[in-house]
Amino acid sequence: MITGACQMDGGILVISSPDGPMAQTREHILLSKQVGVPRLVCFMNKVDIMEDEELLELVELETREMLTQYGFPGDDTPFIMGSALQALEAMKANPATKRGENKWCDKILELMDTVDSYVELPARDTDKPFLLAVEDVFSISGRGTVATGRIEQGIVKKGDAVEVLGPW
Repeated sequence: MITGACQMDGGILVISSPDGPMAQTREHILLSKQVGVPRLVCFMNKVDIMEDEELLELVELETREMLTQYGFPGDDTPFIMGSALQALEAMKANPATKRGENKWCDKILELMDTVDSYVELPARDTDKPFLLAVEDVFSISGRGTVATGRIEQGIVKKGDAVEVLGPW
């Protein structure tokens, strides 16, 4: 999580509604802050099995306090409540499900809309030559060597030739 998080412009913190924030939730918030993830959006999962509305509010309040404790804007952080399992089952039953046809699928779409609006994209220098800071290199059987990293500047499109420099 740490290596990938260093490159993120924002994150989604998933909280189990029946369990509430756990020790791992606290660790993920802390690590997100330490590696410089600027914004988090919270998704309270498994609300379909929650019967007590007050318990949901308590889980949200506790998570907001935890976010504030670690330097995130807890009071302003968006919270979306849904059920990933219910959304998945709805999509399996009808892959052509559209917005407005299933409340659980709509919650996932709302989550993604919230990420799009709340997580600010930093300015990217697209006028300069393509530069990818290589984070890691993997050897994948049947595919060859795969480099992963973050695009620092420029644009690359499918079919573009790129030059790879490095110590390997």
